[in-house]
Amino acid sequence: MDTGQAFYIFSQLILGAAAAFLAILLWPRIRETAWLLVIFGAIVAYIETVYSILQKFGIAGEELVILGSIPLISFILPSVRMIFFIVAFAIMVYKQSRHN
Repeated sequence: MDTGQAFYIFSQLILGAAAAFLAILLWPRIRETAWLLVIFGAIVAYIETVYSILQKFGIAGEELVILGSIPLISFILPSVRMIFFIVAFAIMVYKQSRHN
């Protein structure tokens, strides 16, 4: 692994950890469904980052369940993250359209 890759991995872990940490701190104070879903999306994004780094180092086993040629967890993590964001934004759009 060269210096660029190490810097990339380190920066992704640090920035993702900061976002997940702040999201977890915000979680008990939020009562709006849309914001909770954004928080869940941020946490899943960090889980996805950690999993991809473990994959690069050969630590994460991805042979458990394979969907076609793609490991199931590599398909599920990005999909769940985007589903959280889509539902959160749809709720926000709905609430904004109701007020107008």
